[in-house]
Amino acid sequence: MMSEDALEKDALWEDFHRVVNMTSAELAAWLRAIDADETTEPLPEHAGPEIGQRVLSILQKRRTDLTEDDLRVMEHVVDTVTAEIDPENEPTAEDTDRRHRLMTLGHDPLKP
Repeated sequence: MMSEDALEKDALWEDFHRVVNMTSAELAAWLRAIDADETTEPLPEHAGPEIGQRVLSILQKRRTDLTEDDLRVMEHVVDTVTAEIDPENEPTAEDTDRRHRLMTLGHDPLKP
């Protein structure tokens, strides 16, 4: 029988992967793109804001390798994306600030 803690961890894992709809490759490319300028591009492991780097790191882990800090980040991402998502009013391509903010968390609202 699974413990309550293990069930909560499994539910969080499922919720995180439901709201994070970008692959690790897509997120890594996005993080590099937002930090690049006309003449330079950051090293992949230093690209983008820390939260985006943490989401990318979690995407590359197995469920059994998650740390307590990873779980806190996952909860934050699930809560933030869930609060921002409005199925009736998904952002359009013109709503770039909101879309880019969500993409930094691994959620592209324009993806089906």
